[in-house]
Amino acid sequence: MKYYSTLLSLVFFVTCNAFSQEKVVKYTVSSGETINQIAVKFKVTPYDIYALNPDARNGVKPNTVLLIPTNGAKAVAKTEEKAVKKTSGKNPGTHEVQPKETLFGIEKKYDITDEALKAANPFLVKDGLQIGQTLVIPAKGSTAKTTATASKTVKSVAQEKYVYHDVVAKETKFSIAKKYDTTIEDLEKRNPEIVSSLPVGYRLTIKGHAPKTEAPAQTVTNVAKPAEVKKAAETTKKATSYMEYQVKPKETFYSLGRTFHISQEDLTELNPALSEGVKEGMVLKVPAGYLAPQPIIPQAQPVEKATEQAIDRSTENTAGIKVVDKVKSETVSVNPEVVELTKKRGQTERKKVVLLLPFNLAKMQTDTTSTGNRIKSDKFLNMTLDFYSGAMMAIDSAKTLKLPIDVAIYDSQETKSSSNISSLIAQNKLQDADAVVGPFYQSNAETAANALRSYNVPVISPLSKDSANSIDNLYQTIPSNDVVRNAVFDYMRSKNGNIVAVVDKKKESVTNYIKQNQKGVVFAALTETGGLDVANLKSSLLPNRMNYVVMETGNTAMVKTTIKALLDAQKTCQVQLVILEPNSTLDTDEISFDNLVKLKLMYPSVTRESDEQPVLIFEKQYRLKNKVNPNTYATRGFDVTFDTMMRLVQGKTYQETADLMTTEQVDNKFQYYKKEDGGHANKGVYILYYDTDLTLKVAN
Repeated sequence: MKYYSTLLSLVFFVTCNAFSQEKVVKYTVSSGETINQIAVKFKVTPYDIYALNPDARNGVKPNTVLLIPTNGAKAVAKTEEKAVKKTSGKNPGTHEVQPKETLFGIEKKYDITDEALKAANPFLVKDGLQIGQTLVIPAKGSTAKTTATASKTVKSVAQEKYVYHDVVAKETKFSIAKKYDTTIEDLEKRNPEIVSSLPVGYRLTIKGHAPKTEAPAQTVTNVAKPAEVKKAAETTKKATSYMEYQVKPKETFYSLGRTFHISQEDLTELNPALSEGVKEGMVLKVPAGYLAPQPIIPQAQPVEKATEQAIDRSTENTAGIKVVDKVKSETVSVNPEVVELTKKRGQTERKKVVLLLPFNLAKMQTDTTSTGNRIKSDKFLNMTLDFYSGAMMAIDSAKTLKLPIDVAIYDSQETKSSSNISSLIAQNKLQDADAVVGPFYQSNAETAANALRSYNVPVISPLSKDSANSIDNLYQTIPSNDVVRNAVFDYMRSKNGNIVAVVDKKKESVTNYIKQNQKGVVFAALTETGGLDVANLKSSLLPNRMNYVVMETGNTAMVKTTIKALLDAQKTCQVQLVILEPNSTLDTDEISFDNLVKLKLMYPSVTRESDEQPVLIFEKQYRLKNKVNPNTYATRGFDVTFDTMMRLVQGKTYQETADLMTTEQVDNKFQYYKKEDGGHANKGVYILYYDTDLTLKVAN
């Protein structure tokens, strides 16, 4: 139900003009934008943005709405006005490439030809257009003559020098600023991640020159893209980059030294607490391994969250989306060493996981459509590739963790009514697996489960929402609609809430569901014309209990009437608005999002939106690998695959862990239960609500 993020964006865009008369305006973050870029765009400092948006210190996601000081907004308007004037002048100006911009759009904006723009910026021919580039904009009508001018402009940009500094223990922003003859404000502007803290080992980008007492090796000339220069510099200075590592049970100076190639003396110098010995759970500063970085593993979690997260990926990755034609025979192996992931030691016996993904390669080879055009037009193939990209991230994490797991990937050649499962079984490809993830279609998953039942191989259905037939070794990973609905009613009852339902006459199925499955729910009366009887609704609310009002209607007038009545009722009792499923009416401009926030709109969801550190790491690493943000299918590919592998290394069978353990991954919760008629289903549902600070929070 992440569509409410879109609702948030739409409502705030509509109300932006009203806010422009106040001290701030609201700005919706575009894909790929950072706080630093937004600050530069609005001519304010990152600190100004963080002051109005404290949660932004942990990073921002696309469609996040930020409050920006109006002086920044005015500066943007002024800058854009100047840019328009500049395009009509004779002297060339510059343009910084923003997210989602194209060469065609820039050329149209400045009324110049493609040849003129590329002549002024020769690197465009080789590297293409990239976010953050500074382009020289030639005068209208000019062509090759602008090249000389362009060279001068680029040369002037190149005069800006940047140095990189790795933060060491006991350093402060003041001491670093003084050392490099700069200001704390400039440090924070160029490194927004340090506004709230100064992490040891963090690499700072600093404008200026290295101190004379230091080697000038880290001085780098910046030409339009300091982020790329920074990345290049990082690869040349591996020895001074650090990471955090949590000590596992039975680890010693010797084992740590072998893992990180560091002596006991150097390790103790980096971590003075080690003078008292190595202790389980200590968080140490250690050299970062660039060829095989150690995973970031959270503290051991209680039984409800027995599977821990390890999102960091190895740079030694396996086949990617671009080599999808190779997955047919690909087998990925990882080292046999088991890493302690929970307080319970896993077993060392190797396990095998099989992924059955519908690439339909045979069809692609006979199709006259080019692969590129097919990928653009085939939604099912796109979904498959997204799921695959997430699964590969999970496999990389398993390699980094050195889990004793082999992963085989086969093309399931699926349609709604067919697959090659019987052929794979005839070739003995699946019988020896400890778990099979896939196929995608429910009917094919059931066929696979039936065929592998006698071999006791669990089949995990990753994407189907259909109700499954009773097959003992089949596991449904997506909760059914009734399970999702039941979860929110169970939550409301656990809070001893008074539940009142506002359901219009067109939602007969919802009325029947509540009457049959949710005893004790009070229905608000409707008028003869089908509208809400406001007096009856208010009389159903109790003053000494939390009142949960479940609203199910697509009628805008009824929605507005209900919201108005509940806001009025908040003066005398506690009220929270609840919906059971996505409601497009709430997306319209007629419904005030501020009112939904005041009523703490709550709803059940099979996914969450988390800003926990492991989740942010996954999203960052996915972007680095795939150049886009992970979508729902990519995240699900990671979650299902990683969860399956983690369950197999707990010293138990997959079925035993399914009966005992609830796990959480990036977006999804896996809380399996045995169905009465056989098989397993997932009841891992999140209860989400909008808090008064405009953030989405998990209630359960």
